[in-house]
Amino acid sequence: MLPVKIKRALISLCLVFAAMMPRSYAEGESVAYQFDFFGEPVSFTVNSAAIIDFTDSLSTGSIQHFYQSLNAAAFDNIISSLQAYRQKHNPDDWLFYQLIRKTTQQISPKLNNYNRYTLYKWYLLTRTGFGAILTISDDKMLFYVQSNEHIYNIPSRLSHGRQYVCLNFHDYKNIDPVRDHFEEVPLPVSDNARGFSYKVTQLPDFTTASYQEKDLKFNYYQSEYNFKVRINPEVMTLFANYPVVDYEYYFNIPMSRETYSSLIPALRRNVAAMSVKNGVDYLMRFTRYAFLFQPDNENFGTEKRLSPEQTLLYDQSDCEDRAALFFYLVKEIYNLPMLVLSYPQHVTIAVQFDKPVGKTIEYNGRKYTICEPTPQKDDLALGEMLPSLRKTPYEIAYAYLPKH
Repeated sequence: MLPVKIKRALISLCLVFAAMMPRSYAEGESVAYQFDFFGEPVSFTVNSAAIIDFTDSLSTGSIQHFYQSLNAAAFDNIISSLQAYRQKHNPDDWLFYQLIRKTTQQISPKLNNYNRYTLYKWYLLTRTGFGAILTISDDKMLFYVQSNEHIYNIPSRLSHGRQYVCLNFHDYKNIDPVRDHFEEVPLPVSDNARGFSYKVTQLPDFTTASYQEKDLKFNYYQSEYNFKVRINPEVMTLFANYPVVDYEYYFNIPMSRETYSSLIPALRRNVAAMSVKNGVDYLMRFTRYAFLFQPDNENFGTEKRLSPEQTLLYDQSDCEDRAALFFYLVKEIYNLPMLVLSYPQHVTIAVQFDKPVGKTIEYNGRKYTICEPTPQKDDLALGEMLPSLRKTPYEIAYAYLPKH
């Protein structure tokens, strides 16, 4: 028999712990969550049956036990909320995954328990129809999604004849998936699971209040042009961990509504009285001189390709980023056929005019004029290319032809 004082102390301690616990965990009730997702409110309820602790060391057995402990029915509200967002907005897979990340953060914060956070992301991704796998090595866990696309700066692996691309590689430093001998955890993967696409065809409808104004200016033949462009820092968040993919994907990522309407109409007005060639020259020089140049390794510490809108957001950018913005501007304003030329240390654009100018690239019976959107030692005109590239082999990384 315990002394009465000790009994009372234990009872008091239990009451304190019960008060500290979320009410749903203590009483088995549901907790309502609501958060803003790029301007769209998202809400769902979670029963305490969905919250499974994970404090064991990483192993096949501990992960399988966690999975078997999950109450599928307890996640129905979350899945319904995710599917409702998908049906309403038809988001691209990359945006939908950001929604899964933020949803998981609500129920299992990343900083509190990284392994459980990753397991919940994997579970929600599979429950919403994607094929995903987990691999482990000691205390590290890599999380992969099935995708058939070319991804260049993150690990991928084959499983059951399919390619899987890592989604959380950025969370680790000094990690080598081959050297560290990651082993796949045997977990169910549906044969009907959908593949993940990194193609981005639309951006969220950000709130007007989330935009900021940025001044851009450049000189075009002794005339100064000034622009007040509306930019949104949330675009940086959206693409923070976006990997290096094919140029076709990057160059066709659209601008958000406010950014587009603050820049494209102004550029159209400025080139309205110009010939097509002079207008393209104007866009080339805007892209070349309205931003400072800085290589990715100095700007980000690694290779990072920016979408057209990201190039507007950052004060510095490199040749790939200028090429993406110039491509997008020419496409939106003139919709001309273009080539993306990839050299070992440089990327540039060639545009097809009715009559070619200067240095041309022939491709599939068409002649394309070199248009250099990156600042160089010499002020290159349309049809002029870097002397150092004249004998350098290149690859046509993307050929764009207007649909009409």
